[in-house]
Amino acid sequence: MTHAQQEDQLPSRSRGPLTGTVVVDLTRALAGPHAAMMMGDLGARVIKVEAPGSGDETRVWGPPFVEGSDGEDVATYFLSCNRNKESIALDLKSEDGRAVLTALLRRADVLMENFRPGTLDRLGFPPEHLAELNPRLVVLSISGFGHDGPEGGRPGYDQIAQGEAGLMSLTGSGPEDPQRVGVPIGDVLSGMYGAYGVLAALLERERTGRGQVVRTSLLASIVGVHAFQGTRWTVAGEVPLAQGNHHPSISPYGLFHCRDGAVQIACGNESLWRRLCAEFDLDPDTQGLETNACRVAHRPHVIALLEDTFADLDGQTVLDRLAHAGVPSGRVRHLDEVYGWDQTRSQGLLVDVDHPTLGSISLPGPPLRFFEPDGTETTLRDHQSPPLLDQHGESVRSWLTEDDAHAGA
Repeated sequence: MTHAQQEDQLPSRSRGPLTGTVVVDLTRALAGPHAAMMMGDLGARVIKVEAPGSGDETRVWGPPFVEGSDGEDVATYFLSCNRNKESIALDLKSEDGRAVLTALLRRADVLMENFRPGTLDRLGFPPEHLAELNPRLVVLSISGFGHDGPEGGRPGYDQIAQGEAGLMSLTGSGPEDPQRVGVPIGDVLSGMYGAYGVLAALLERERTGRGQVVRTSLLASIVGVHAFQGTRWTVAGEVPLAQGNHHPSISPYGLFHCRDGAVQIACGNESLWRRLCAEFDLDPDTQGLETNACRVAHRPHVIALLEDTFADLDGQTVLDRLAHAGVPSGRVRHLDEVYGWDQTRSQGLLVDVDHPTLGSISLPGPPLRFFEPDGTETTLRDHQSPPLLDQHGESVRSWLTEDDAHAGA
């Protein structure tokens, strides 16, 4: 089937950059589903293959649950990572399930899976067979700790990976207080890196005509964002440790308490430091504060100085004065405040969809926007709600049958 024919088979949606691309999503939990959702956000047709009866395990990850019109509970966890997808239930250990999956793979551009390494092989779909079925197929495989190496087959969950990949050692109030990041960041990063790899492989396919296997892992994705903390060790030989809400290499840069709460300040250069000092009648050339390196070395003194300065001021007054001085600053918002913020809505970060049993619901939206050179926005706005289990099973099977009929005509 050509891409133009595929587009005619798509549910009615606004065109996105990946319109005409078909993704078969064998993933579950979060890392893989997030990658597949990113493809759907860009206009791809994403067909989520789930186990009959139970489906993706995140369908029961809760509370919180929301009761649908059919009396069934819907997990908000599942809703967070499965928009813009169709669902078909297939038993991949059965002859029928494998046959339907085979038909899907012959027509797909992308296959995504996050089974433990070797599982897809045991189901009868090793990489060489996938290439025989569809030489243009791009395959994304996400694992916990990598597909090879001494611990390649090790199962991975986000909490474990955050610890093993060093992220928890960098997060917390101090070295004795390791903390996980408040979202499953290893899973989300794996999904993001996975989608990024798939897009690169699709681009290369335009030159070579052939697909390839893209692999990433929770371990790789977290190590991939160590940034300057990584080079502190690999180059400078320093082992970074958690130190709370203040930057290890810039000062002042962090959270500072005031009369009724706290504000965040980021003085990324000397000019910003001097503007802050001028606004609050501080001497920027006080001994120990003259340079960023000096302030980092005397960070406790800098924190105490600013918090003493802000002690009699409410947070909004501090923020107003910092804004007047041109110093980057901000609040610490709760999520209800974030989603109620006009700026959030203006960026398309909250989308409304019609769910089959929940009715109209709002979901966190995709973070990308697209524009023509003349400024006309072309961002896909027509989003589909996360599907019920096997909601599209009949229509997907019908599409496969009709496609076979067209091919034989």
